[in-house]
Amino acid sequence: MIDFLAILRTLTEAEVDFVLVGALSAAIQGAQISTFDVDIVHSREASNLARLEAALRSMNAHYRGRREIEPTAERLSSAGHQLLMTDHGPLDVLGVIEDGLDYWKLNDHAVLITVGEFDIRVLKLAEYLRIRRAHPRPRDRARFDLIEAALEEE
Repeated sequence: MIDFLAILRTLTEAEVDFVLVGALSAAIQGAQISTFDVDIVHSREASNLARLEAALRSMNAHYRGRREIEPTAERLSSAGHQLLMTDHGPLDVLGVIEDGLDYWKLNDHAVLITVGEFDIRVLKLAEYLRIRRAHPRPRDRARFDLIEAALEEE
């Protein structure tokens, strides 16, 4: 089972600077889509990397398919994608996403949303749709109508 809230709570309580992206960001904003992981883009500043590393350690994070490799601040400082498994389920920690969008650029397109008892920065639904339309994957095309419907309800 995936415990999305536990992952987000752990990151938030550790004061990790991140923007929630991916299908979960759309679902939180009302899109009737499902997902099986948490995708975040994190600040790659040294102090944030240390907080992120500690949070990941507390969730026993390791690279998917490579249980013996743990995420470190050095690895997390790259612009690449860190595909991790935690005690609570899959977590993708992304340095940048499409169009070179890093934490600072995404922050301009994020909104603060209360999830459970804490607040997180979430990529705005319209921006999520724009990015997915510009860089569609087969599974994304099926979601466009559902995301547009959620946008209309806003």
